[in-house]
Amino acid sequence: MGRNCGGIETANPPQSWSHEDRRVARKEEWAMNRYLAELVGTFVLVVGGCGAAVLAGDKIGFLGVSLAFGLSLLAMVYAIGPISGCHINPAVTVGLLLSKKFEARYAAGYLAAQIVGAIVGAAVVLLIANGVPGGYDAAVKGLAANGYDSHSPGGYGLVAALVAEVVLTFFLVFTVLGATDVKAPVGFAGIAIGLVLTLIHLVGIPVTNTSVNPARSIGPAVFVGGWALAQLWLFIVAPLIGAAVAAGVYLGLGATRPLLTPREAEQALPGEQAERAM
Repeated sequence: MGRNCGGIETANPPQSWSHEDRRVARKEEWAMNRYLAELVGTFVLVVGGCGAAVLAGDKIGFLGVSLAFGLSLLAMVYAIGPISGCHINPAVTVGLLLSKKFEARYAAGYLAAQIVGAIVGAAVVLLIANGVPGGYDAAVKGLAANGYDSHSPGGYGLVAALVAEVVLTFFLVFTVLGATDVKAPVGFAGIAIGLVLTLIHLVGIPVTNTSVNPARSIGPAVFVGGWALAQLWLFIVAPLIGAAVAAGVYLGLGATRPLLTPREAEQALPGEQAERAM
């Protein structure tokens, strides 16, 4: 028998419940499932992407780390897309919200779940990294945290980091909006979104270690502390600006017709769903 987070039984609600009570209970359970999916998805993104950078970066290089982030997102699009739409990024949530493709009442829950998932993911990466002789000092080695000036892999300054993060986040959010358009091939959005995240990392890793995702930046920064927390503001503000610009440009191109939601876009076609149910 199913329960929601408050312990209310929802799979077989009491006969005394009204139709409205049942409807509200189902909506609450569905919302919690969406939040949990976002937490799990962001956790996978951070462990897969930041884990690759921290644990294998010296072996796989920038290309390998870029692919790790792209593949993590691609996998999650199809794993949790039918549940939550697979935002796993506050910038994507804001972009979809501004584009009227996401309900505002769920925004706070999504953002909280994404941040928690990122922090837990960074904690797991740190736990694994500490398994080597001598341990792993996050404050010294960085835990794949984002930074600029002396904390940029290529020594890029604040302005370069700001511009890169705004532009690259624009790439990501604009792709999400376009790939989930009503005219886009249904079920293929994840491929475009995963590939553009790979491209974004190929460009952005030398500049900032690539954020384009405030939650991804918050996770490692919590454990690195010091400089990572001091510079964190840029990796929150810049992606949100990029998301707002992407939403504005997309709507400005005339995308006022009905659009598929991300959740609908990641679902199989009705015929494919029927085949899977057989």
